[in-house]
Amino acid sequence: MITSDQLKGVHERVVQLHHYLDIDAKTMQYEEEQLRTQDPEFWNDRERAEEQMKLVKGIEKWLVGYKEVKALADEVQLAYEFYKDEMVTEEEVDEAYQKANDAIEALELKNMLRADEDAMDCVLKINSGAGGTEAQDWAQQLMRMYMRYAEQHDYKVSIDHLIDGDEAGIKTVTMEIQGDMAYGYLKSENGVHRLVRVSPYNAQGKRMTSFASVFVTPLVDDTIEVYVDPARVSWDTFRSSGAGGQNVNKVETGVRLRYQFVDPDTGEEEEILIENTESRKQLQNRENAMRLLRSNLYDRELKRRQAAQAKIEAGKKKIEWGSQIRSYVFDDRRVKDHRTNYQTSDVGGVMDGKLDGFIKAYLMEFADEKAE
Repeated sequence: MITSDQLKGVHERVVQLHHYLDIDAKTMQYEEEQLRTQDPEFWNDRERAEEQMKLVKGIEKWLVGYKEVKALADEVQLAYEFYKDEMVTEEEVDEAYQKANDAIEALELKNMLRADEDAMDCVLKINSGAGGTEAQDWAQQLMRMYMRYAEQHDYKVSIDHLIDGDEAGIKTVTMEIQGDMAYGYLKSENGVHRLVRVSPYNAQGKRMTSFASVFVTPLVDDTIEVYVDPARVSWDTFRSSGAGGQNVNKVETGVRLRYQFVDPDTGEEEEILIENTESRKQLQNRENAMRLLRSNLYDRELKRRQAAQAKIEAGKKKIEWGSQIRSYVFDDRRVKDHRTNYQTSDVGGVMDGKLDGFIKAYLMEFADEKAE
């Protein structure tokens, strides 16, 4: 049974959220922006209208989120009072408290994601590292883990490019993950992920270690201006492999975009290589590849400007010993994040996409560093 102090704590956190989210100002802003959408000529400029609707919905999400936690906090208060009159059980009070606490934590966490890019969709790329077939199988397990995470959070996932492993698993995959604050939450996954287990691919049944890298970048849309120098772009085409019908294997629908990027600080040149086989149509694959290039260039500029650049770039190390951000030790039933020291014994749950604990710990630490 919860205590009166716990009940008081719930209400205090709701009051703090009202202050941090500036609910009164957001309510006024929402009403003003909503009025603009009622103009008879509102949809004459469709692009501008869609931007306005996006703004209105963005404000509305915060207001709805706050109303939900306020209602849940009030339900805990009622349940606590009803218990005194023997109208509800201890279990029902505790259940109402847990529900309110989870909702408050989720909104507090979302409030930490204040950067413009946090609200964007994201591109998540997985590369297998040291370990051969075992590493390629590990990369595929990570792909499944993120797809399950996306499913649990009602995110949409699409595969832009995938190369199968030689015997099992995958060598690399590029996925787009679309949903509310997708980049804000999944940026915590940027880095090297280490697996330790008794390998099913080892005849002696030895315990093996393998690695895979995860890179997460914000997915820019048409409203964000990113300059792409056409003189530095070149294209190759190739036949896609895998399922997709006869056309996929007989026609060169896959595209390979090469962009000669020049670092604005050092003047060094680097080739950005992007492959896209998502569609059966070459033109659509070209458009998708250009969108991924713009996201890549946006991410580079973003990291260049961010004060937290070192923290993000630390994940882009060589895919081997000593560079991992997280270790998954299957036999010992332990998953540990080396940046935050958060760990869990629920290995099966983690591999089924239960990453919220790791993400929360990362964001809490990141927010603390930013405050300092």
